[in-house]
Amino acid sequence: MKADIPVWRSQLFVPVNVEKFLIKAPERGADAIILDLEDSIAASDKDSARAMIADAVAYLLKAGGTDIIVRINQPLDLAVRDVESSIIEGVSALIVTKVEGPDHLRLIDDLVSRLEIKRGLEPGRIRLMGLIETPLALFNAREIALATPRLMSLSLGAEDYATAIGGRPTEDVLYVPKQTVIQAAKAAGIVTMGTIGTLANFRDLDAYRGMVRRSVAFGFAGASCIHPAQVPILNEEFSPTDQEIKQAQRIVDENRLAASQGRGSFQVDGQMIDVPVVQRAETLLRRAKAIEMRSR
Repeated sequence: MKADIPVWRSQLFVPVNVEKFLIKAPERGADAIILDLEDSIAASDKDSARAMIADAVAYLLKAGGTDIIVRINQPLDLAVRDVESSIIEGVSALIVTKVEGPDHLRLIDDLVSRLEIKRGLEPGRIRLMGLIETPLALFNAREIALATPRLMSLSLGAEDYATAIGGRPTEDVLYVPKQTVIQAAKAAGIVTMGTIGTLANFRDLDAYRGMVRRSVAFGFAGASCIHPAQVPILNEEFSPTDQEIKQAQRIVDENRLAASQGRGSFQVDGQMIDVPVVQRAETLLRRAKAIEMRSR
């Protein structure tokens, strides 16, 4: 994984034009807030919502404690206006919805680059998060994942994808598409955001927690959510436990000792430890450190 990709365990959707949600957003504990210009905004309100982005970003920056993402629209005429409103100081990333292919991302990348230069922002600082939502885009997942260095993550939009294939967003239906996106992202050195199922059902939190836990095992790095009650579950499940951290540190320490003795493998509690296990332990410790740094 690229070293500069931030750890966003939880990303809470907030319609940018609903003041009561925006005001409380910094209190929810999410690693990132997604200011939504897409599905939660009525077509007649798109222009007025864009005009609210700058003030919303300023408010969240003043409150502190969370990163800021903006979800933009598709088709392109809406996306261009969204990008023009969103390339400002304080925005960390854009979610590019309904990605059609690598050229789609490169076009958005070029527009972002021009606006960064024009507005005196650090070039390349604002990242892209790609959202695959159609079968055609899924077949192009590998090329999409490699489209631009600005791309930090890839996700499958469960609801839109299921609709596109005439199915339902169950774990069985989403299993292969989600796995395809995971493999494409990992091959490109970026992360996969999301869960193995859909985020729509927030009433059964025990079932939701179980789904998130399975998603961690699949290799997801974090997920968006639509309800504040989902935030602590995402933060907990996408964080290593104290026991996991201790075990990972033990493996890393034992590996150093084994290496000093010319051994490439060793045992810990009856388990054979070799290079892949050590690498997982090192990755877990880096993630734990990044999460610790967020809380300071």
